[in-house]
Amino acid sequence: MRLKLKYIVVLIMLLSFGSIIYGFSIKEARPAAGHKCIGLGTIGLFLVAMPLFLIKESKGKNMKDYMLTHDNIKKMQDKERKKTENQ
Repeated sequence: MRLKLKYIVVLIMLLSFGSIIYGFSIKEARPAAGHKCIGLGTIGLFLVAMPLFLIKESKGKNMKDYMLTHDNIKKMQDKERKKTENQ
């Protein structure tokens, strides 16, 4: 059985949010454990889930289309001129 990357990312996000919420709820009784749970949840979101999500979404896309090169600037300027002419 092969899990899709989408479900793994969603699972990591849910676990991270759960850890953050749990950390805030126990922070009053046990501050050290609360801060540790909040920190682990944040690490899970930003160092694990976000890179996996970006890898999943950027698969098969050409990075040159998103870079600001001289050719892309010309294309954007041409599109802007065509828009103003139509209005």
